[in-house]
This record gives sequence, structure tokens and C-alpha cells, in this order.
Amino acid sequence: MSTIAEATEADAEGIAAVFAPYVTDSVVTFETTPPTAEQWRAKIREGVSPFLVLAEAGEIVGYALAAPWRPKPAYRFSVETTIYLAPQAAGHGHGRRLLDELVKRSAAAGARQAIAVVVDSGNPASQRLHRAAGFTDAGVLRRVGFKHDRWLDTLLMQRELG
Repeated sequence: MSTIAEATEADAEGIAAVFAPYVTDSVVTFETTPPTAEQWRAKIREGVSPFLVLAEAGEIVGYALAAPWRPKPAYRFSVETTIYLAPQAAGHGHGRRLLDELVKRSAAAGARQAIAVVVDSGNPASQRLHRAAGFTDAGVLRRVGFKHDRWLDTLLMQRELG
């Protein structure tokens, strides 16, 4: 049985463990150095909300958060969504549950638009997840990232929340 809850500082190690392989072994994030547990604790203390964790048998196996899309005041009703699952949690509907809960809580907090920035890396799983959750393609930014000796595009996806 899995549970979804707001992240606490005690979840920082688990969040770091879920995210680190994506940083070191893939191009799905443009981070090049995995954030430490202490850096995750600081982000949790900043009050980014919603910031959700998915746990199975007490172990963090996924997380999702909605952060401000841009710092300028006129963007205050738009959020950027982030979602990651540990490999063993993929393919069980957990990503959809996390994203649906993130969207619901973001709307309840006053967000009007949710934006996902998906690296167009030839792995369409994130695109499928977001489309299934009501996100639509909003545009492509070409060759904006360089990681693992490759130039990478990002697909912008958007969902109106209310």
C-alpha cells in the first residue's frame, strides 16, 4: 500500500535517493550534480508547496512538487510541476496518482496554470503521463540543454487548473 503526503525534512534522504540516478545516469533533468539531502531539506524549509512524497512500506519511492513558474509577480498563478519515481515504483500508476494529487493541491492553493518542462529525450513516458493527466503541448525549445554529450530539446506542456 502506498501513501501520498506532504514532504517533511525527514523525507530528504529518500527524495535525494530517488532523484540522484536521474541526474547521473539520464538526460531527463538538466541538473548535473545530484542535490544532497541537506539541499532537499532546505527546499522543504523554503515552503515550496505542494511538495508531495509517495511512500511504500515507509520508503520514499517518488515525489512531486509545484514551484513558481517564474519569479516575476505576474506569473504568481502559474506553477511548474516536477515528478520523479524510483525505478521500482514505475509502471504501477503511482506517477498518475502523484500528478493528479499535485494538480488538485496546486489548484486549491490558487494556481491557475500548471506547466511541465519535459526533456524530449526519446523516452516518451513523461509526455504520456502528462497528456493522460490533461496537459497539452505548448511548444518546443530546441537544443536548450547539453548533457552527456548531447544537445537536448524541451517540450513545454500546460494544463489549465481553474
